[in-house]
Amino acid sequence: MHHISIAPVQLSGPDHLRALAITLVFFYHYQNFAHPDWPEEIIGLGWIGVDLFFVLSGFLIAGQIFRRISKGRPLSLKEFFIKRTFRIIPAYLVVLILYLAIPVIRERAQLAPIWQYLTFTLNLDLDLRKTGTFTHAWSLCIEEQFYLILPLIVLLIQYFKLGKKSVYIFTGFFILGFALRLWSWNQLVAPHLSSDGFLFIWYKYIYYPTYNRLDGLLTGVGIAAIFAFYPLAYQTINKYANWLLLSGLLLLLSACFICINPHSFNSSIFGFPLISLAFGAIVASAVCPDCILYKFKSKFTFHLAALSYSIYLIHKITIHMTQNLLEQAGLEKDSSLTLIFCIGTTFLGAVILRYCIELPFLRIKDKILASS
Repeated sequence: MHHISIAPVQLSGPDHLRALAITLVFFYHYQNFAHPDWPEEIIGLGWIGVDLFFVLSGFLIAGQIFRRISKGRPLSLKEFFIKRTFRIIPAYLVVLILYLAIPVIRERAQLAPIWQYLTFTLNLDLDLRKTGTFTHAWSLCIEEQFYLILPLIVLLIQYFKLGKKSVYIFTGFFILGFALRLWSWNQLVAPHLSSDGFLFIWYKYIYYPTYNRLDGLLTGVGIAAIFAFYPLAYQTINKYANWLLLSGLLLLLSACFICINPHSFNSSIFGFPLISLAFGAIVASAVCPDCILYKFKSKFTFHLAALSYSIYLIHKITIHMTQNLLEQAGLEKDSSLTLIFCIGTTFLGAVILRYCIELPFLRIKDKILASS
């Protein structure tokens, strides 16, 4: 059996998936603004794009860590946090400053206290009746909280030399998350099923809390652990990568059927982990050289993937401002032409944020790491 590298410099598969994820998120959030009917009919389950981001993030970040451990090299907390800080914080702070300094760009009137954005705790106790602006930062909060804890877990794994057993550790966390979500539903959500504020309660206690939304990240981390510590398993997965991709797609269809009503018991308890596992199978196949997604090259998805973080940060601002300006020019907010303009301005805003903020700070990061 031929040797397979598990750390390619550029992975086309994840680029395609990242491009898909940001497309799903953009169109799903567009429904919160004036919009033509057809996006709502097509993209009603677009919220799963965030789950795909979680799986990709868990796999790619943990993959770097586990490959290092598998080669006998200790984890460097300094290097890890420098990389994470310079990748996430600069662009995030710029967008936050824009929200604070220019009220007219806010998509909703209510802005959470600034300390919640600065400490990445917005998702904890988030009530949409009180906060409606820059709420999509909730997913960044979960990631930052998770990546604050993950290195500590990895250090324990290193200290006790649990390398291969780490797969079971993260599987245990996955099961624990399932149990916590079940408890949250029974104790905090079920008593309000017939109340007018049910949806707000569901988002507050099921959808946004970190402990209820780790399925995707843990799935990605688990796959990364398998690939790093079980090379024979990776070779087997690569051999059947296209079948795994098909299986993941079929599981995703089944999960989406369960999640037709995302606020239901079945969706909240069973649908969320099934979606994460489905995306896990798709991601695991997409990073294998024998997979069709890996072999297919696309400049479009490559550039869209590179812009995905900036698009995620800025898209609600650009949609809101573009619709208001076009309305003043006599164009209907809910027209398809307005949607096309919103896509264009979002791309433009993301390009500016990427090349003026993201990339310069990534170069600074590289210089810091090279000199340390």
